[in-house]
Amino acid sequence: GPCTECSCSSGKDTGKDTSNTKKKENGERAFIPKIFFGTRTHKQISQITRELKKTVHSSVPMTILSSRDHTCIHPVVSSSGGNRNEMCVELLDGKHGKSCLYYHGVHKLSEHHAMQSAHSMYQAWDIEDLVGLGKKLRACPYFAARELMVGADIVFCPYNYLLDPQIRDSMEIKLKDQVVILDEAHNIEDCARESVSYGVTESQLRAAREELDFMVSSNIRKKDHEPLQAVCCSL
Repeated sequence: GPCTECSCSSGKDTGKDTSNTKKKENGERAFIPKIFFGTRTHKQISQITRELKKTVHSSVPMTILSSRDHTCIHPVVSSSGGNRNEMCVELLDGKHGKSCLYYHGVHKLSEHHAMQSAHSMYQAWDIEDLVGLGKKLRACPYFAARELMVGADIVFCPYNYLLDPQIRDSMEIKLKDQVVILDEAHNIEDCARESVSYGVTESQLRAAREELDFMVSSNIRKKDHEPLQAVCCSL
């Protein structure tokens, strides 16, 4: 809705659609950029949203992007010590004849926030608030946060969601012509290195070499496996 602190409160139509555009007086669509606010840790996001709640901008539509480790509420997946991403994908694919009822309830969270906004009750929230509401409504906070990104003016997320191209693609983050704010940006170098680095243990290397030795000795796609075998041996 219109602000109360500036000239746009004069009653002009300031409504937004999901593509972050609004109508100019001549009927054209004006692009409205989102603010992507990157932090080093999820704890810092909690601190920032807590401060946002104290300001006059608390009612601005927002969302927080985070991993399934922080937002999954499925009783089996969330309590598992395994890879939650893989387990979630398997559930959504219905590999074992089961699906995720929380995923199918995502709209409940989106509708809740839309209703709050319509009644001017919308306030800045934290991941814990979203997870608590998700458990109450039996709706997935992880996918709800992604859905809320469409209409959000501010998107909070860890650095790597903005820096890592794979995460950007999977989360459907488009940074072209948007506003990007990086909190404590001196940590960016370390985060950038982590995004393009991969760590392996000696036992993993040995296991890979043994498998590649077998593939080469069995003459299975030898041309492909020999260079990989050489890399493992050199490491």
